[in-house]
Amino acid sequence: MHRVSYLARIVNSFIIRPVRTTDSSTIFDLILELAEYEKLAHEVLGSAAQLHTHLFGDRPCVEALIAEVDNIPAGFALYFPTYSTFLTAPGIYLEDLYVRPQFRRIGIGKSFFQHLAQIALDRGFERFEWSVLNWNEPAIAFYQRMGSISLSEWTKHRVTGASLVNLARGEQP
Repeated sequence: MHRVSYLARIVNSFIIRPVRTTDSSTIFDLILELAEYEKLAHEVLGSAAQLHTHLFGDRPCVEALIAEVDNIPAGFALYFPTYSTFLTAPGIYLEDLYVRPQFRRIGIGKSFFQHLAQIALDRGFERFEWSVLNWNEPAIAFYQRMGSISLSEWTKHRVTGASLVNLARGEQP
């Protein structure tokens, strides 16, 4: 059986590879494009420098892949490890995946998912998860075609900003 390496994979006319230290600004630009697409640009508060630290600093907390078509950035996937207490096993959480519109429908999105699934298997992980906005029906249909299931019994919660500070201090909002 042929084992696919996750170091770099060329499929059709594109390549998917791990990001390099020189890619931080490019990935951040793609994040801004994703935020525009999702109508959430107002929520982007970080910077390319912060992203660089989180990818390559002393304590990296995320990893990323980039897709290129003829050396042109076509998309990215940003992910990090998770842990399931019930499985007592690690997994991968895909935070964001974005393919620029002009590079869609040539297999980049599917290749990102295959690549990440292989990384999970290579690392002995037992789970690969992500979230999708409820209105993004094309993405939901794409994910279902790949065999994903919706976890509708779970509701995502988040604490950020002043609420996070208040929680850490034991203060009520």
